[in-house]
Amino acid sequence: MAKTVDGNGNVKEDRSGGRPFGIRDKIGYMFGDFGNDFSFIFASSYLMVFYTKVLGLSGFAVGLLFLGARFVDAFTDVTMGRIVDHMRPAGDGRFRSWIRRMCVPVALASTAMYLYFVRDWPYGAKLVYVTFTYLLWSSFCYTAINIPYGSMASVISPDVKDRAALSTFRSIGAGLAGLAIGVLVPLIVYRTDEAGNQIVLPVRFTLTAIVFGVLAIVCYVLCYTLCRERVVFEKKEGAGEGFLDMLKGLGRNRPLLALVCAALVLLLATLLGQAMNNYLFLDYFRNAKALSVANVVGIGGTLLLAPFISAIVLKFGKKEAGAVGMLVAGAVYLLLYLLRVKSIPLFMGLLFLGTLGAGLFNMVIWAFITDIIDYQEIATGRREDGTVYAVYSFARKVGQALAGGLGGFVLTAIGYVSEAPSQTEAVAERIYTVATLVPGVSYLAVFLIIWFAYPLTKREVERNTEILRRKREEA
Repeated sequence: MAKTVDGNGNVKEDRSGGRPFGIRDKIGYMFGDFGNDFSFIFASSYLMVFYTKVLGLSGFAVGLLFLGARFVDAFTDVTMGRIVDHMRPAGDGRFRSWIRRMCVPVALASTAMYLYFVRDWPYGAKLVYVTFTYLLWSSFCYTAINIPYGSMASVISPDVKDRAALSTFRSIGAGLAGLAIGVLVPLIVYRTDEAGNQIVLPVRFTLTAIVFGVLAIVCYVLCYTLCRERVVFEKKEGAGEGFLDMLKGLGRNRPLLALVCAALVLLLATLLGQAMNNYLFLDYFRNAKALSVANVVGIGGTLLLAPFISAIVLKFGKKEAGAVGMLVAGAVYLLLYLLRVKSIPLFMGLLFLGTLGAGLFNMVIWAFITDIIDYQEIATGRREDGTVYAVYSFARKVGQALAGGLGGFVLTAIGYVSEAPSQTEAVAERIYTVATLVPGVSYLAVFLIIWFAYPLTKREVERNTEILRRKREEA
């Protein structure tokens, strides 16, 4: 086997078979997020629609479920991070092995959330069903595959440019999954009746979930097959630091804290926007088919940027480029709010400009994590890939929950009636306000957090990389 160095500077055998980092790793890592998002983006964009329009649950009940699940995640996410950091690696790697173990369970758990025949159950039984299946997927199965997958970027290659490439390819995978889901799902699960009302087709929801589950497994298998771990860490001996000591150590990691805050706000804006877009096109524009085109436009900007990300990051730095992207996105969404656009083509044109800014940030955000892992190693002397990623993952889940929870609460607050075939003009206008004003303000808040609170500038990242390079050369 080939030799490499671990995070403490020790020479270890790697499990790459001597294969250097290359395009196979990038494509494999891309498929990992593709697999993730067949359940994550589908749930973020359509699970509330399924719960409210198919199962007939109130938006308030759904919001409580999404928020309550995050209390469970506070324990499961960090616990999973500690498990992958401290368990002895399997023969196929410390992180990669979890993709093998969990790819089928996470797909089954995701599919189980969309069983259409539950709509005929008593209301209390429906609440038990959605609580059990949502927690099974979100807090356990998805956690057990997503945290190892996300942490794996730091061990596929120690090179900062390789890690930036992995972040870009991960975002491409998310974009492709979002494109497939955003285009196909509205065409499959909605139809327009003779009165022009947008009708949800319950059976098709379930069939779509089954197909996405199968596709997710295929993507995970490709990720597992194509990726290799090259930076290898042995099982940490002894009891190690306590849970509270670990949290205190992470609490002193300023870049992590800043990114956690940014992630909370970013996911609130992005996922609330995705969820509300369904209602925006159903009840404001009254054109469900146009939602597919809007999703293409929304993701198109991100994919168009992909070939230029490496050059942008090399010239300006991840922090600098990402912050400016958020500034542009926030300004465009605030403009949409002020204009109160009625024209679908005009709305889509401005949406495209906004997604260029948001896409720039999303393309580099995963490389922020590997920079923070390096920062943590320099600050504490310990390599804690899984734990650092778990804290960030938890923050993203809280943002997801706030988006889902607030989405449910907002629907109730603005007078949305789940059983009604169409909403009043006043409710439709309020939906437009939420779908544009909240992302606009939130994206500007992310810009302020990254620009003023996140310390890892281009120069600082280069300095940290050089420190770790010298450390490993001297070992």
